[in-house]
Amino acid sequence: MERSTIVRVHEGLHARPATRFVKLAKSFESEIEIIRDGKAVSAKSPVKLMLLGVKENQEVSVRATGADAAEAVEALIGYLENPDSGLGEDELHAGAPAYAPPPAVQPDMQTEIGTFLRGVAASEGVAIGPAFAYFPADIQTEARTIAPGQRDAELQRLRAAILSVQNRMDATLAETSLAESDRGIIAALRDITADESVIGEAEATIRKGLDAVSAVMAAATQVAAEFAELDDPYLNARADDIRAVGRQISLALLGQDEAGLDALPEGAILIAEDIGAWDLARAPLKRIAGIVCGHGGATSHVAIIARSHGIPAVLGLGSQVIELKRAQHVAIDGSRGEVHLEPDEATRQRFDAAILAATAERKALSAYKDAVPSRPDGTVIEVAANIGSLEEIDAALEAGAMGVGLFRTELLFMRHMHLPSEDMQAETYAAAARAFAPHPVIVRTLDIGGDKPIAGIEFPQEENPFLGWRGIRMCLDRPDIFKTQLRALLRAAIHGNIKVMLPMISEIEEVRRTRALIAEAAAELRTEGREHAAFPLGVMIETPAAVLIAPTLAKEVDFFSIGTNDLTQYVMAADRLNPVVSSLNSVENPAVMAAIEMTAKAGVDAGIMVGMCGEAAGRPDLIPTFIRMGLTELSMSAASVQRAKKCIGEMKAT
Repeated sequence: MERSTIVRVHEGLHARPATRFVKLAKSFESEIEIIRDGKAVSAKSPVKLMLLGVKENQEVSVRATGADAAEAVEALIGYLENPDSGLGEDELHAGAPAYAPPPAVQPDMQTEIGTFLRGVAASEGVAIGPAFAYFPADIQTEARTIAPGQRDAELQRLRAAILSVQNRMDATLAETSLAESDRGIIAALRDITADESVIGEAEATIRKGLDAVSAVMAAATQVAAEFAELDDPYLNARADDIRAVGRQISLALLGQDEAGLDALPEGAILIAEDIGAWDLARAPLKRIAGIVCGHGGATSHVAIIARSHGIPAVLGLGSQVIELKRAQHVAIDGSRGEVHLEPDEATRQRFDAAILAATAERKALSAYKDAVPSRPDGTVIEVAANIGSLEEIDAALEAGAMGVGLFRTELLFMRHMHLPSEDMQAETYAAAARAFAPHPVIVRTLDIGGDKPIAGIEFPQEENPFLGWRGIRMCLDRPDIFKTQLRALLRAAIHGNIKVMLPMISEIEEVRRTRALIAEAAAELRTEGREHAAFPLGVMIETPAAVLIAPTLAKEVDFFSIGTNDLTQYVMAADRLNPVVSSLNSVENPAVMAAIEMTAKAGVDAGIMVGMCGEAAGRPDLIPTFIRMGLTELSMSAASVQRAKKCIGEMKAT
C-alpha cells in the first residue's frame, strides 16, 4: 500500500521527529519505506530517514508491504501531517518551540580581537568562572587486516561493544533525574547505535577484512560526511552525533572509558573541542556555569541541552578553542557569542553586574517558593505545576508548586512501543501522588487523537483531528484502554491526593458514562481484592459546548479546570498552530474572557473548585482578573510558579 502527503511536521524530519517516526514505524510488522523525489529509504532507520532530508511542506510517499500495511500507512501519514509531531512535550502545549535557535555567526566574524573570541550564540545568558578544559585524547589505532577465519569473531566483538554502549545508554535513560528534553536526545543517539547505515556499513567492512575499530571509525566518518553535505543546518549538526556514537563504540572495543566530567568544579566554564550529547547529559550540569566548544552550532544537541538547563553556551569556535586549553578564567556571553580569555577588570565588572542582576531577579522570586498565596478574604490560591512525566517532578517541587494541576498522561503512552500496563500506570500516578503529598495531583485521562498517534490505537483519517475522535470521545469508544487507566487511577488514589479530570467534554452523558466505567472498575478491583480508593472527578472546560452547559455540568462533577489553549482556538474558530490567524488566537479576546467568566460563575455558584491549566494561568497580567472571577487554582510551567505567587501576593497587598 502506498500514499502521498505533504509533510507538516515543524521543520521536517530532523533528529527528534525522525526518531519518533521510526519508533512508530517499528511498531508495525510490514516493511515500510518513505520516498522523496524518487529516493526511497527504510522508515525504520533514523539515520537514513534524516539523510533523506525531508523538510516541512515537502511531498513524500509512504509505502508498506505486509499484513498490517494499511494500518502502518494510515498511522505514518497521520504523523507526517501533524505539526506537533516535531515538538517536545513542553513545546507541544505552548504551540511553538520553547527556544528559537539564535542566528549562526558567519565564519568571517569568528576572529580574535585581543583576548576576545567570537563563536555561535547557542544558549543565552552570561557567565564568568574558572575554565575546565575537557580535551579527551584522540583514538589511536592502526588499521589491521583480519584473516578470513577470524572475521566472524571480529563481528561478534563489534556486536558485544555495541551492546555494551546500548546498555550504558539504557542505564542513563533509566535515571529518574534525567531531564525529559535530554532523554529524547539520548534516545535518538541510542537508535543510531543500532542503525544499519552506520553499523551495517561497519559490519560489511569487517567482512572485507578490516578490524572492528577501524571499520566503525570509517563508517561513522562516512555517514557524518553525508550529513555535513546536506543543505540544512539542523541536519549538518547530526554529523557530530554520528561521530560521537562511533567514538563510544570504538572506546568499548578498545576497553577504554571516556574521560569523565566528575572533577568539574562548581561554577566552571566547560571548554571542549567537542563533547557528545550523551556525555554532557550525564555530566554534573548544576556545576556548569557555561559551555564553550569548538564544534557545534545553535541546532546541535549540545546547544539544546544547554538551553534546556539554562546554561549559557558559545559553540563553533573552530580551532580557536585550542587557545582556551590553558586558560585559567573565562567569561562568556551566550546571547552574543562572545568568549573572553582571562577577562580584565572592566570586563569582569561588566559580567559580574549582569550576573548579579539575573541572580537578584531569581533570588527575589525564590522568596516566594514556600509562599501560600491567598485572596484578601483569606481563600488560598493553589499555584500548581503542569507536568507530563515523573522526570519533571523535581523542577516543580524546587519551584514551590502546590501540587499538580495537570498531569498529562499522553507521554506515558507515547514513549512506549505498546500500551502501558495497568501496573505501570498505577505506579506512575502513585509516584506523583507521593511526591506532592499532601497537595493534590490532578491527572488528565488520556487526551490523544489522530494528530498524536500512539502504538496500539488505530485512528481514522480525519479532515480535522482537533474536531474529531479524540480525548474522552476516543476513550469511551475504547473501554478496554480507558478502563485500564481508570483502574490504575483508583489504585493510585489510596494515597489520598489524586484527582482525575476528563478532556474534551461536550456533553453531560460523557461524564455519566465515565462514572459508570469507574464504578465497574472499582467493582472489579474489589472482587480481585486489590486496594483502591475513590477520587474526585472533574472536567476540563475547553469546548464552547462545555461552557454553555457549565451550570448543569457543575452539578455532575467535583471541579472544573479551564484549558485556555484549546478553549481559545475553539471559541475563536482559529487554529492555534496556524500563523495566518494567530491574531485571533488570543485569550484576552472579549469572547474568550466571557467564556472563562461564565465557567467560573457556574462553578462558584455550584460550590465547586474552578481552576485553570492553560498557558494563560501563568500570566501576571491576567492572574488578578482570573482570581476576581473566582478561580482558586492556577497551574502552569514550573518556571512560572514563583512569579505567579509574587503576582498574587502583590494583588493582596493592594
